[in-house]
Amino acid sequence: ISFITIEAVWVVAKVCSTSHGQPPSGSRNRARTMLADEFDFGFAVQWMRKDLSIALAEARINRANLPATALVDQLYAQVTAMGGARWDTSSLIRLLNWGG
Repeated sequence: ISFITIEAVWVVAKVCSTSHGQPPSGSRNRARTMLADEFDFGFAVQWMRKDLSIALAEARINRANLPATALVDQLYAQVTAMGGARWDTSSLIRLLNWGG
């Protein structure tokens, strides 16, 4: 990983682990795998996008605006386009370094 800082990896790891009900110790392990560019350990991006699509569809039915949810889905769509449909959700970190 070229220009990604350890702090950035730690933040993404912590967000991913706490948003999926993992214990805080999981973020330490996730940071290690993210630094090693390994993303085959957790909840797959394709399943996250399925869940996000359900939430966004329900929001449309209820005329609710979920801009953050839509943005997250767009980010995971970029990960999917990179070949990461089966990577775990911590693979968002790849967007910070894609192309370099």
